[in-house]
Amino acid sequence: MVERVRVTGPPRHPAARRPAVDRTRELRDQPDGTGAVGQLYLRSLLREQLGLAARVIVLLAATLGSVPLVFHLAPELGEREVLGLPVAWVLLGGLVHPFLLLLGWRFVRRAERNEQVFAALVRGDTGDGAVGDGAVDGGTP
Repeated sequence: MVERVRVTGPPRHPAARRPAVDRTRELRDQPDGTGAVGQLYLRSLLREQLGLAARVIVLLAATLGSVPLVFHLAPELGEREVLGLPVAWVLLGGLVHPFLLLLGWRFVRRAERNEQVFAALVRGDTGDGAVGDGAVDGGTP
C-alpha cells in the first residue's frame, strides 16, 4: 500500500522575532545619573553627522555651483564641442552623475563609520583602535 505524504511550502507566518535592543536607552535612562553620558554620546554623533552633511553640501555647491560661473566668465567655452556635443552638455550630462555617485558613496561610508564608532563607544570596545584616536570622521568627504 502507498503512504500519502503531504507536501507543503515554507511557513507563511514569519517566525516570532526578538524585539530590537535599544543600546542607547541604557545610557540615557540609567538611574545613577550617568544618562547624561549617553546624551553626550548622542549629541556627539549627531554633531559629527551634521558636520559631515554640511561638508558634503559645501563641496557640492562649490563644484556644481561653479559650472555656470565658469561658462559666464568664459563664454567661448560654451561654444566648443566634445565628440559633437557642446561642452556644457558633456559636463552636466556626463560628468556630473559619476561625481554625484562618488560623493554619495563617500558620504554613506563616512556616516556608517561614524555610527560604528558610536556603537563601539556604547558597547565600550576599545581594542580596535577606532575609539579615542580621533578617527571619527577622517577628514573631508
